[in-house]
Amino acid sequence: MKKPIKIAFLLSLTFLISACSSTNRLTIGVTEPARIFLSSEIRNIGIINRSEPAKRNAGLDKIDQLLSAEGFNLDKKGADAAISAFSSQAKKIKNFDKIIVIEPTEAVKSGLGVLPATLSWEIIDQLCEENNVDLIFSLAFYDTDTQSAFRVTSMPIENNLGIKVNVPAQEVTLNTVVNSGWRIYDPQTRFVLDEHIYTKNMVFNGRGINPMKAIEAIKRRNETIQEYSSNLGIAYANKLVPNNLRISRDYFVRGSNNFKIAQRRAQTGDWNGAAALWKEELKNTNLKIRGRANYNMAISSEINGDLDLAIEYASKAYADYRNRLALDYVNILKYRVEQNIRLEEQLSN
Repeated sequence: MKKPIKIAFLLSLTFLISACSSTNRLTIGVTEPARIFLSSEIRNIGIINRSEPAKRNAGLDKIDQLLSAEGFNLDKKGADAAISAFSSQAKKIKNFDKIIVIEPTEAVKSGLGVLPATLSWEIIDQLCEENNVDLIFSLAFYDTDTQSAFRVTSMPIENNLGIKVNVPAQEVTLNTVVNSGWRIYDPQTRFVLDEHIYTKNMVFNGRGINPMKAIEAIKRRNETIQEYSSNLGIAYANKLVPNNLRISRDYFVRGSNNFKIAQRRAQTGDWNGAAALWKEELKNTNLKIRGRANYNMAISSEINGDLDLAIEYASKAYADYRNRLALDYVNILKYRVEQNIRLEEQLSN
């Protein structure tokens, strides 16, 4: 088979498979509970920065900066950006009475660039009592590690006559890994409510007539890292509130004429009209079609917010008619029920 004919055949086959698919996809909006649940009794929170090196570790930190070619105070500026952004976002999304950044003591500081051991509850109690806060958010660590590489290359530069000529140049590549982690200490329950680590790899390139000029060409590295750090703080604060997202579902569009008409109704947004036709197929003599109808009625019930009825239909589709998609769907629906219970608990606090 000649290549053009072969490509045309494969495209036709792909279209045919797509056209003959037994299902179609829809998306619906749902609200998930906050990933981190805080009691309504928590009104005042404190933020500590453990990434600042303790005196006992200061020497190691300086050596690390020299070996990894870190910019001056790059870690400090990144950590400050993350904390500042977290504090600002938390004020916007949660009705806290007070959010303060607590100056870290020597017992709090770590600064070795790795996730440190959890603080003792005696220290947490002392921080909460001295600063009149109910909860401690800790930037447990923040570290940037940069590897640099140089190579000889060329670059165009205008001479005195205004003509661009290629001259020898240095190209530098800075590979920077940003690692950070957060913890939340609840002194009432004596429990670490959350622990999350973020890792990001960034590559920066620049060229110049000498190595220093090349580094100047990538001077936005520090600004880029600080911007990323701010986004980290915002992202972590957003874990405190419910999350709106869209989820996808597949529903059946083949099996009988009613399914074809229902598909067109669904495509126009008339889901109740589609459900009326699927309901007629619940008594179809063909067991496969009956299973698909039960499955689609589960989809309709979920769209209408009745998850219990959706589980009932999906369970019947699997148990009575062996519908291959229904079992996974039952488990998805049960998970959504659990999530809704959590969401209601959060909203009632």
